[in-house]
Amino acid sequence: MSSDDESSGRPGEGPPEQLALIRETVRKAQVPRAKPRTWRGAALAGELPVARVVVNKGVLHLDQFFDYAVPEELDETAQPGVRVRVRFGAGAHQVRDGRREGGRLIDGFIVERRAESDYSGPLAALAGVVSPEPVLSPGLLALARAVADRYAGSLADVLQLAVPPRSARAEAKPSPEPLPPPEVPDAGTWGRYGLGPGFLEALAAGGAPRAVWTALPGPHWADELARAVAATLASGRGALVVVPDGRAVSRVDAALTALLGEGRHAVLTAEAGPEKRYRQWLAVRRGSVRAVVGTRAAMFAPVQNLGLVAIWDDGDASHSEPHAPLPHAREVLLLRAAHDRCAFLLGATSCTVEAAQLVETGWALPLTADRAEVRRVAPLVRTVGDGELARDEAARAARLPSLAWQTVRDGLRTGPVLVQVPRRGYVPRLACERCRTPARCGHCSGPLEAPQERDLRCGWCGRDAVGWHCAECGSARLRAQVVGARRTAEELGRAFPAVPVRTSGRDHVLDTVSGRPALVVSTPGAEPVAEGGYAAALLLDGWAMLGRPDLRSGEEALRRWIDAASLVRGQEEGGTVVVVAEPTLRPVQALVRWDPVGHAQRELAERAELGFPPVSRMASVTGRGEAVAAFLAAAELPRDAELLGPVPLPPVVPGRPRRPGDPPPGEQWERMLLRVPPGSGAALASALKSAQAARLARGGGDPVRVRVDPPDIG
Repeated sequence: MSSDDESSGRPGEGPPEQLALIRETVRKAQVPRAKPRTWRGAALAGELPVARVVVNKGVLHLDQFFDYAVPEELDETAQPGVRVRVRFGAGAHQVRDGRREGGRLIDGFIVERRAESDYSGPLAALAGVVSPEPVLSPGLLALARAVADRYAGSLADVLQLAVPPRSARAEAKPSPEPLPPPEVPDAGTWGRYGLGPGFLEALAAGGAPRAVWTALPGPHWADELARAVAATLASGRGALVVVPDGRAVSRVDAALTALLGEGRHAVLTAEAGPEKRYRQWLAVRRGSVRAVVGTRAAMFAPVQNLGLVAIWDDGDASHSEPHAPLPHAREVLLLRAAHDRCAFLLGATSCTVEAAQLVETGWALPLTADRAEVRRVAPLVRTVGDGELARDEAARAARLPSLAWQTVRDGLRTGPVLVQVPRRGYVPRLACERCRTPARCGHCSGPLEAPQERDLRCGWCGRDAVGWHCAECGSARLRAQVVGARRTAEELGRAFPAVPVRTSGRDHVLDTVSGRPALVVSTPGAEPVAEGGYAAALLLDGWAMLGRPDLRSGEEALRRWIDAASLVRGQEEGGTVVVVAEPTLRPVQALVRWDPVGHAQRELAERAELGFPPVSRMASVTGRGEAVAAFLAAAELPRDAELLGPVPLPPVVPGRPRRPGDPPPGEQWERMLLRVPPGSGAALASALKSAQAARLARGGGDPVRVRVDPPDIG
């Protein structure tokens, strides 16, 4: 072997000219391999080389679009609406060959392709296109922006609610071909409402009517919603229905399938699982399906050519989104109706103050039945007040008045009987038997409990309450302030040993029960539907629901009662409801007369006098006292803004579950309410958002939470 052969066999050695040629060839060949990181040296797209991106970073001081360079190899797939990966957070000093490099990889959406950028410095290149599927349409982007501005939140947070997580397998499957528009449905039970048939005719003709619908009691509301959807589809447009929970989704889903058949609507719920839900969502976005029914996440569903948005039971707390920026489904659908100029339908067996305001201002028309029809289908409602309970030996011995016992006996002869109890469990709260003052702990003023009928103890600090006496009247006798569903089921089971007793609550919710005689004990909102309707219903401890220190306590109690009573047979069929509450109270009288609209109108008039929502707009600011004061001092609030407070928030006991918005355990927080008149809500939200963004940009400090339109204002 020659010396030349020996030297050439060693790696890294050889003639200088040959090595230089090899290195240059390798360097040029490896340019495209740099794309997963920086696209260093790659050519940019020939046309529109700048992509405007919204990054998935829900921080208020970064709530803006960012420009990125589009490499030539991504030109075809990097279209507006697609998901992309970008590097974010690189400093201006990290520039090489005119490109910004470094930063952390995060997700985002392209919202626009541009010929040039407003930013004068060097741009980073798109790291990659996650999927060529355009999931963010201009209409959905505009809606998300409007929701973020209304609730003083960031666009990225709203998009996390609006666009579900990607599933590659779902994207790979083609969506079915769209079906032709169905025939115009007949009015059906809409004929029971004076303007009902006309509402359907307007939908079928391509109109955009707006209505607040007070549904009659009974099982027909799901079919009536389905007919409104079918009328909209018949006009060649799409429809969206948002309901509170999965049980309501199942009822509307079954009604739509029975009326229209399979393949014309999609169901969007969290219970479906990520892949199935994303596949259904894609079918809607691609135009394969024009109708959607779902829970609150469906309020952003990308229905094409939207003709109707509908919400059922807008007073249900499930319609309020617990994640930032905490939007309410009703308000989102109102924004969609305004942006898309489509029809709007708000329906419920009860009526919220917000619904009454829509009618009062003339924005929507009422869809109600006449009084004769209401009396025909509504059950007979009877009341038991404190006076009757004091004179009733049966009530003092077993908590249930004689009228309730007799109603249960009569009802069990023909079908099941519903018993609504405000709380689950056993005996969660106690009160003085003589004056009904709540029993409080002498150490921390927490509520006293007797779990499993054992010794008294505090529900907050856990101390035993030995030798308790009422601070108001001196009595040492206690009564159950709110007896739970499990204890009530035990009492009824002993009283009616031959009758089956079933319970429905948070841990185990029943969807339906048979029409055979049985006792069904349920917490509010978990009442199952009985085949043929309940023969009777007992609404227990109504004073506990009405006694909550909240502006909406009367409205919420009436809504819970009417929802339960709507499951009872009509008065013509012998249906009876007994409510244990003071008969002279306004919500009780509204239930007896079955007049939720009148109750909501009177509540609206009172709130107008007091300046409370929905007549005004409100926001809450919570945190440590000094942090809240500093935040409000820095905020440029509207001149007509009024500050109410501060009010200390109840402390959270360590080890107990926390609700959204509660302070950390052991910390004392305060809440300040801000109120502005109509027309200044947008200015208030903008001022709070700007102040929060500036605080976060400076480094934050103690946390301060801002919520626009808080559901509970005390």
